[in-house]
Amino acid sequence: MKSIKSKHILVIGATGGIGSKVVELLKGSGANLFITGRNAEQLNEVASRYQITDDACFTGDLTIAENVAKLKEAFFKKYGQIDVLINASGVGIIKNSDSLTHEDFLTSLMTNLYSPFMIIKAFLPEMKKTGKGLIVHIPGVLGKVPMLGSAAYSASKYGLNGMLQSIREEIKRTEIRITNLFMGGVDSPFWDNIDLRVQKDKMITAEEAAKAIWFLCQQPSSGVISEMVLQPFNHQAI
Repeated sequence: MKSIKSKHILVIGATGGIGSKVVELLKGSGANLFITGRNAEQLNEVASRYQITDDACFTGDLTIAENVAKLKEAFFKKYGQIDVLINASGVGIIKNSDSLTHEDFLTSLMTNLYSPFMIIKAFLPEMKKTGKGLIVHIPGVLGKVPMLGSAAYSASKYGLNGMLQSIREEIKRTEIRITNLFMGGVDSPFWDNIDLRVQKDKMITAEEAAKAIWFLCQQPSSGVISEMVLQPFNHQAI
């Protein structure tokens, strides 16, 4: 496994149940972190907990192009290069199609697909300059296998999966890696606003989900993990 000590790592969605645990693990491994989140209070709490300075934090809605540009400027003002980009952000709207609104659908696409596109558009050229780097996204299990009520969510995650696979073809002759993590059934705040009966006691813990991302950040230079599937043992969908 490759060491991540002193690596410059951007964690998007650092205030989430999984994202905050990823920050903890990466910080403990000696990485140089830059974190983002939409909620300033929550982001400040994570930053304070793991001793991340204000100039390595960015608060903003990354579905807005201007904010993505500001994030890029702030990151490279702090660090000279980017080694790893982890996108742990997203929105989960699970509703049957008859109650799914146009706004629900667009929110899903903007947050889970358009925002990642803009982020990659901003940071991938910088990785191309050095010819190396790692991008980790989480399409989730519903980016491969849909379920009841996931029309908007799966549309956004299938799109994310397809987009990343296509971009991977562009960088085959570089040392830039793209890894998709198909993770499902994580006991996190993702489910708090979803009207669906779930068995959280049978889900993957946020800590274990974060460990998977931490592991992926240490891929050997001789190979690439193009995708990983992590799901509850008793609820395997793939």
